Formats: sequence, structure tokens, C-alpha cells
Amino acid sequence: MPASLIQILLFSLLYPGSTMSGLVRSDTEDFIDWWQHTVFYQIYPRSFKDSNGDGIGDLRGITSMLPYLAETGITATWLSPIFQSPMVDFGYDISDYTEIQPEYGTMQDFEELIDTAYDLGIKVILDFVPNHSSDQHEWFKKSAARMPGYEDFYVWEDGILKEDGTRAPPNNWPSVFYGSAWEWHEGRQQYYLHQFTKEQPDLNYRNPKVVQAMDDVILFWLNKGVAGFRIDAVNHLFEDESLMDEPLSGKSTDPLSYDYTKHIYSRDLPEVLDLIQHWRKLLDDFSAKHPQRPTRIMMTEAYAGLTQLADYYEDSEGVRGSHLPFNFHFITDVKGDSDARDFVYNVEKWLIYMPRGHAANWVMGNHDNPRVASRFGSASVDAMNMLLLTLPGVAVTYNGEELGMEDYREISWQDTVDPPARNVGEELYKEVSRDPVRTPFQWSNKKNAGFSSAPKTWLPVHPNYLELNLEAQMAANKSHYQVYKDLIDLRKSAIMRLGRFNIEAISRWVFAFKRSYPNFETIITIINVSDKEQLVNLTEFINQPKKLVVEVSGVNSNYHSGQSLAASALSLGAREGLVCRLV
Repeated sequence: MPASLIQILLFSLLYPGSTMSGLVRSDTEDFIDWWQHTVFYQIYPRSFKDSNGDGIGDLRGITSMLPYLAETGITATWLSPIFQSPMVDFGYDISDYTEIQPEYGTMQDFEELIDTAYDLGIKVILDFVPNHSSDQHEWFKKSAARMPGYEDFYVWEDGILKEDGTRAPPNNWPSVFYGSAWEWHEGRQQYYLHQFTKEQPDLNYRNPKVVQAMDDVILFWLNKGVAGFRIDAVNHLFEDESLMDEPLSGKSTDPLSYDYTKHIYSRDLPEVLDLIQHWRKLLDDFSAKHPQRPTRIMMTEAYAGLTQLADYYEDSEGVRGSHLPFNFHFITDVKGDSDARDFVYNVEKWLIYMPRGHAANWVMGNHDNPRVASRFGSASVDAMNMLLLTLPGVAVTYNGEELGMEDYREISWQDTVDPPARNVGEELYKEVSRDPVRTPFQWSNKKNAGFSSAPKTWLPVHPNYLELNLEAQMAANKSHYQVYKDLIDLRKSAIMRLGRFNIEAISRWVFAFKRSYPNFETIITIINVSDKEQLVNLTEFINQPKKLVVEVSGVNSNYHSGQSLAASALSLGAREGLVCRLV
């Protein structure tokens, strides 16, 4: 074994701290496990690729495009829900956890997808939605009918009888999607809890039979060959048994708005951590029984406080939980007008709070939030992808971000299908609709952007597809896609997996971070987050009398790969990012 590699391995065992880029020792191996430094590419199946001309993306469409992911360098993808569903919330209302939604295909189609992905070296993660089912699920129907064994599968309550004889919900809890979180069921003569749409009743995880039913679902898909799960809305899994009214937040005067109350009884309860740890053990036990397969992992989605998310990694006793509690700070805590200090602060605080021995993760976008090009501006696309893909640990990309796809804000009320948008009505729907970020993937300048041959697609295609599409970007001399692909290639180097990490605000508008290790060339990422050109001096940050050589530059950059730059007077254009090496 080369001496330099021995040094790296020894260093990784002695110093597995959060300032290291993936110097993480797994439970059973003295090397970086597959998931600790990968790029997870989120596919929204309904909008990715339609194979049968019905205007809706499907599994065969995804399978046909897996070679594109492989060519790009993607080795892991997670699919938004593909389970059987009435599609009230487009798959997040599940009527059968072990069947495929017919619009998307069959179980055979799924098995072919898994086999093709395996052959291409791509691992598949499923979006798992345990907080609630559809009201069309057999479990809910049996629970509503009080069938033995299912009486308490969901959260049922009698409600309040007012002095005038009218009935009212048990408390003031609002739904995330607007309106009361309680719905009266005439057949059972009780209210049921739904923290999202009324067609998504909340399961009762205080009932051991519910936990066992979900364990069985997890094992079913593990045996189908999936590499793990992204667990949706995990911090909503438990509610306080007292069902007390929540205190008012002061953020809204509308009692039907989710901002009306402080959600101290309906989310982020300590029991959530116990269930995450239970599922982690289930996954670990499965991995141990199938050592010939890659480690099975769990990624958790929760918009929660930083200390709570840190506990999702492991609790105060060191009990392991989520492999990757999603880090949404680039979505929630930095904006188009944020300065360099904001970016540095949000990187450092995650690394500080993350328990030692774990992998960091960075989520730049998803199906629920505005796209990078719309959030930060189209000129920032390359710089934000440089940030995402050169930070230590795991990167999560939403499909289309590699092209710089933009939100289509002009979707009409008639074409709007997102439940929260429909709930608030025609006057306000544009303020809350998630449809603009879910428009079909822009493959080419052909009909429907090459997504579908249908006369009408489930959501309109963004009209800018004629210029902004994958085919054009692959053919261009330089494009967002090519920058993204170059960054993926750079991530394969040892220094990007193992190097020490330092970040600093060079000025108010420019920040830089470096990945360094003795006897290796240091990699430096420099980003200007302002709308003006910035001149910076990097010599103090570099602390070495060596020159910078460009590794990756953006579409509109005046610099090119291999060009030497002066660290003492580096000029960066508006919203420009550069990845360089010290030589």
C-alpha cells in the first residue's frame, strides 16, 4: 500500500471530526461507505420522462434515462413516491404501500428499473411516507369501521360539543396545507387527525401494530433490492396524547393558517427519535444479514431545529438514528440577497452541531421549494452547484438543477393541481403553489421538451425549454450541465473525499473554502454572491506561496480550465464561482 494512502487512513481513524470531508469511520469498516460521499439525485417520477404518451412520467421512462445519470457520474438516485395512490397529493397519500401506482407502471417495471440501475452502478432510494396514509387505504377503512385490530390504527377523537349543540374539532391545530387538522368522519362518528390534506389521515405510532406494519413495508422493499429510504415528514410522526390547544404564534391572525400556532404538541416530539432509532436498527440488521449487498441507509426529512436534527444522527447516549438527517439550510436560511457571512455561518453551524464520526449533507433544492435559478438568480447556478458539490460529505440534487431549470411561475389557475394552492383559492394560489418547481424535465427542444408525446402534459412545460434543455447543453462549448459533470468528476479525487476542510469569508461578498491534505494539491472553491464584480486577495487564506490553477469555471466566466491566476488579486464576476487547485 502506498505510504500516502496509509497516512490518509491513519489520519481518518485518529481525526474523524466534523471539519473533515468524510473522514468517517463506519460501524463495521475502516473506510468510507458508499453513501458518505455520494451525490443523491432526486427524481420526481411524474415529471421526469413519459414512456407511453399519457403526459405523465413513469418507471419505464426513468429506466430509459438511467444511462444519462450514469454518464453524468450519478451513483445514487431517490425517487419521490411511486406507491399506489389516489394522487390527491401526488403520491404522498398512499393507498397501498406494497403496490406500484398504475400510472407509473407495474411491479415488473420497478424490478427492471432496479436491475438496470444495478448494472449501471446506481443505487435506488425510495421515498417512504409513514406519517399518514390515504383515506382509501384498507387500514383506514377498517379503522373507520372499528374492525378488531384496527380501531386505533389512526388518531381518532370525539371533539367538542358547544353550548349551542354544534360540534367542533378537539383542538386548534391547523393543517400544514391550511384549515383544521381534524376532519369529521360520519361513519365512525369521530374526528380523525390529518396534518396534511383531509385525505391523508395520520397513523397512530403509539400503537405497536402500526409500527410492525411499517416494519413489514420496509422489509418488503429492501428485499426488492432498494438501497434505503428517504423518510418524509418524520418530525410529524407523534402528537402529544393530551391533544391540548397549541399556543398562538403571533405570526398570523388566520386560525386556519399553519403559522397561527406554535406546534409544540403536534410535531418534534421526543418519541420521534425513538422510532428513527428503531428503523435504523432494522436497516442495520438487514445489512448485516446481507453483507454481499451495500449498506442500507435512511435519510430523514424534517424542517426542524438544528439541535433536534443533530440528535437524529445519534442521541446523547450515542444511539445511532438517521444516516442523513437532511440539511435544508441552503433552502431555508440563505437567499439571493445573503452575503458571504451568511453562507459561511450556515456551513459551519451544521459541521459544529453534527456529532463526530458522521457524514455532513447539503440539500440545494427539492420538489417543495423554488429552484436554485429562481431562488438565487440564473447567474448563480454554476456557483451554487460548485458550493454543493465541493463541500465535504453528501450532496443532494433535485432533477433539472444540473441544467439550471427555472420555476414556471405563470401556470394558470386552471392548470394548477397542487393541494395547498387549490386550498387557498385563485387569488392566492401563486404564493404557495409547488407546481412551478415540478414542471417536466427539459430533455430537448422537441415537443413537450422531449418529456412526452402527449397532446397535454400533467403540468405545462416551461416555455423556455426551446433554449434551456439538456440536448442543447450537451452540444454547447460550455453549459451548466458540463460544469455540473466536471464537478462530479472532481468529487472522485481522494482529496475531495478525505481532505481537511476550512471555510472563511474573504470579504462581505466573497467566501472561499479549501480541501487540503499533506502531499496532495489543495482544492479551493471561491464564490462571489453579489451582483457586482469583486476583487479579492486570497494569499492569507491560502497561506502558501503557490499559484492557483483553474479546475472548473462557470458558463459566463472569463477563466478557463488550466489557467493560472494570481491569488493576491483575483477578480470574480457577478455571482461567479471558481474551483481551483494550488500547485
